[in-house]
Amino acid sequence: MSRSRFSRRDFLKLGGYGLMGMILPDLSLNLPQQDDFDNLRGRVIDRVLWSFDEPNSKSKRKNLYWHDLIFNITNTTISEDTAAYNRVWYEIDDGGYVYSGSVQPVRTLLNEPQHISLKGALGEVSVPYTDAYLEPDPNSEVIYRLYYETVHWVTASAVDPLDGSIWYYLLDDKFEQYYYVRGEHIRLIPDDELTPLSPNVPNKDKRLEVRLDDQLVLAYENDRLIFATRAATGGRLRSGTYTTPTGDYITFHKRPTRHMAAGDLAASGFDLPGVPWVIYIKENGTSFHGTYWHNDYGRPRSHGCINLTPQAAKWLYRWTIPAVPPDKSFVYGYVGTRVDIKE
Repeated sequence: MSRSRFSRRDFLKLGGYGLMGMILPDLSLNLPQQDDFDNLRGRVIDRVLWSFDEPNSKSKRKNLYWHDLIFNITNTTISEDTAAYNRVWYEIDDGGYVYSGSVQPVRTLLNEPQHISLKGALGEVSVPYTDAYLEPDPNSEVIYRLYYETVHWVTASAVDPLDGSIWYYLLDDKFEQYYYVRGEHIRLIPDDELTPLSPNVPNKDKRLEVRLDDQLVLAYENDRLIFATRAATGGRLRSGTYTTPTGDYITFHKRPTRHMAAGDLAASGFDLPGVPWVIYIKENGTSFHGTYWHNDYGRPRSHGCINLTPQAAKWLYRWTIPAVPPDKSFVYGYVGTRVDIKE
């Protein structure tokens, strides 16, 4: 699949390949299948969201939803707007359609809380959202709301003396503070889920390519395309214009999770705990990472990073070097997988 053969029509077709864009069929990933809608729900990401009678924002409005409301997703469909960068719409249980870019696909998977060893453990939020409290008590102060597929360091467990429920003690890696969440809302990530992908392929034969014009990330082994997904790179925001730099880089610094925060929230600033599967390519913080605050790939809209679905970011995190041991919070060095960013 050379650059000359990858047309705009091919790019637009990516919207039809499941919930996350496109993954080549020879890959084996633990992702929902396109016809698997069991327990699949949607969380409203935007402040407000309308459903429509048809998968088209010019059709008749049906119902109004607001931020963090949850509804069932019953199907996906592709709009007839061939000029749109994202043509995926979700059919929901009110019989209407909502634009996929404003909806985070989520599930509710409750877990049996476990003992936490002294080294701690990585945990992933497995419900649409869970509130993080100052104490293991739902009447205490709420510090953050943590969202589906965000990743956090679990350092200990505690028991609520009133009802006997188990809570996990999470480390905020940016502000060096701690907060509690209900243990059943966190899935502890097993070590074998983080083993490197294609470890027998020499690093010199691996390469990542980011196409800014197409908003695509492509992975190659021996110049054979093995993975492709849509992205959202640096865009024009209220606080200024942000660009993802072109050039050649390496994945020298990786973290399974990072609390990212900067600027004024009222002017395109951000405060995002638990950003998953972070792969830095520049010292200024430019990175690949999973994204939970939008599902709108195919157009520039970040502060310069390369936004991906959490599933796609996790795949790249495992495929690139250096490998991060499951009990380590980061790896930083002078080696990495090659990254080519081009217009």
